[in-house]
Amino acid sequence: MNSNEAIINPIRSDRSPDPGSLVILVSSRKDMTALCSLLQVKLDRSFDFMMSRIYTSASENHHFSVVGPMVGAPYAAILFENLIAWGARNFIFFGLCGAISPNVQIGDIILPAGSFIQEGTSLHYGKETGEISFCSGNILSKLKAACEEENLAFQEGLAVTTDAVFRETRELITAYQEKNALGIEMELSALYTIGNYRGVEVGAVLAVSDELSTFQWQPGFGEDYFKKQCKAVQRTISKICLTLQPMI
Repeated sequence: MNSNEAIINPIRSDRSPDPGSLVILVSSRKDMTALCSLLQVKLDRSFDFMMSRIYTSASENHHFSVVGPMVGAPYAAILFENLIAWGARNFIFFGLCGAISPNVQIGDIILPAGSFIQEGTSLHYGKETGEISFCSGNILSKLKAACEEENLAFQEGLAVTTDAVFRETRELITAYQEKNALGIEMELSALYTIGNYRGVEVGAVLAVSDELSTFQWQPGFGEDYFKKQCKAVQRTISKICLTLQPMI
């Protein structure tokens, strides 16, 4: 037996829901609820999933799921591993981030091609702190095309993923500003790492909810522009689910 082989593995049982090939992972409960409403996902097709919910759509032409909310790399990894075991192969993560680049502001949209690892989950999948985990080029290209069709402006670049929201220090922000990172959040690099490890495709959209680039925290969760941009992302992801999903 391989000494590096896991003792506990995710499995599919007779009671496991069928998530479909495409799963939308959502960090915010508010965004998850709004997305389900846009997609007209029926509540009677939802199930408890750890501390979250999985909403499934099994129409004749579109079979996908919406899963959330989720906060933090370890918890996101638990959900993600199970969804892979249940048969999902394509994932889009919709999350929030803090701006660390002075060129990024509240309400901006980021399509992160990769994320620097400052979380601990990726280390258990063969990665090291400070490495970059990269997304699926296929999913990224579909997200870019969908944003362009919706006239939703975005920046493409790198993020940073941390476990400790209250340890985003001046030293940490300065270090990743020098590496041209755009934003900081809590799930992404683990999702990319596990996606590559398991051979599934993962991409992401991040909405900038606050700013840290000046080393003073500026929250923007209640700003009208931020809310407007989140709605635009919801519409864009809905379009992927309902029009591009069969092509993934």
